[in-house]
Amino acid sequence: MTVSTSNSAVWHPFTQMKAAPLPLKVKSANGIFLELENGRQIMDCISSWWVNLHGHCHPTIAKAIYEQAQKLEHVIFAGFTHEPAEKLAEQLLKYLPNSLKHVFYSDDGSTSVEVALKMSCQYWHNQGQERTHFIAFEGGYHGDTFGSMSVGRTAPFWQPFHQMMFDVDMISFPYTFENDSDIRRKEELSLRCLQNLLEHNPKTYAAIIIEPLVQGAGGMRLCRPEFLYRLQLVAKEFGVLLIYDEVMTGFGRTGEWFASIKSNTQPDIICLSKGITGGFLPLAATVVTENVFNMFYSDDMNKTFFHGHSYTANPLACAAALASLSLLEQSTDIFTSMENIHRRKSAEYLKDPLHKKQLANLRFCGTIMAFDISTENGTSYFAEIGPKLKQEFLKHNLLIRPLGNTVYLMPPYCITEEQLDHIYKNICEVLNSLP
Repeated sequence: MTVSTSNSAVWHPFTQMKAAPLPLKVKSANGIFLELENGRQIMDCISSWWVNLHGHCHPTIAKAIYEQAQKLEHVIFAGFTHEPAEKLAEQLLKYLPNSLKHVFYSDDGSTSVEVALKMSCQYWHNQGQERTHFIAFEGGYHGDTFGSMSVGRTAPFWQPFHQMMFDVDMISFPYTFENDSDIRRKEELSLRCLQNLLEHNPKTYAAIIIEPLVQGAGGMRLCRPEFLYRLQLVAKEFGVLLIYDEVMTGFGRTGEWFASIKSNTQPDIICLSKGITGGFLPLAATVVTENVFNMFYSDDMNKTFFHGHSYTANPLACAAALASLSLLEQSTDIFTSMENIHRRKSAEYLKDPLHKKQLANLRFCGTIMAFDISTENGTSYFAEIGPKLKQEFLKHNLLIRPLGNTVYLMPPYCITEEQLDHIYKNICEVLNSLP
């Protein structure tokens, strides 16, 4: 039953407060389980908006934060530094493409993208060129600050702000799935459009931005590594910066440490957040090549990158991130093998002929599994079936938050095969209950 939340002092994100059910109050969490105040346990199948890598309340990360809090909780990062931030930058660079050399810290995914966009424009400005336009991909989501909204302008959330956004040229994202016979044509179409834009306006664009391999909020839409490789070649041919928004795809989600590694590509700028601290504290990083950094490295103060946040490189968050990276090193076999488990469970539980009529576009990428529920109106974030499915999954004690009529799993790496089997079995039961 829907109950008004108008009397609540808390305004929840991405929530229509008048229509939404009362939020569930979580008392504690451990591993893959959330425990509500009444003792009910719910399996977190989506890593709480994709941030939790190792399971809730992992003692290793909690200990790292506790120990750091007794030494240094925070210090202004302009003119000062500290060991957690320095060590984290060094550790991050070990796992990223070797062309990336410098780490700029910020607070969350949106701001990591905002930083990348500003860097891209000033990169050209510092060379005496005014390049202020961007190329992005339809269906992309890059955050909810104004710059990130602009490059994600086809997301369905930003209608009230369109007049305030800067212009961005959008090209189609070559979305693919299992047994997609049309993918090469879609890729050619996107690349041809990109080349046409760059040929006609060679000194207009500051950068191209893309979510590599997986568009997250856009519906877990996949592209192939081969497309990213060719995209990189076009960017290099025309001398345009290439930005990877790996806020969601980073830290093992695609079955590799980063989508850039999985696709064997080397962007000029990469944006990181979400899983960086294992789900404990806000932190983000924008990582750039030596070439990009050098355009700001100058005796001219006007070439300084004047950007920062009060909590930039917070020591507690950096300590959490270092602990999470250490755990990731121990979890490599888990996130690299999870796709095979998803495939086995999907073949076992989603093969029913009835389900084949309901399901479309089954797809896998590392720790991610997704499919669409067939509806008369196609795929939409606001499809009516989405909230209904979410409530049905909750009845089975599963936190699965469909993106409209797209159902997906992105569990923490502590999940067992037995737990995944339980999740797939209950998804099957929910599908069987659909009219």
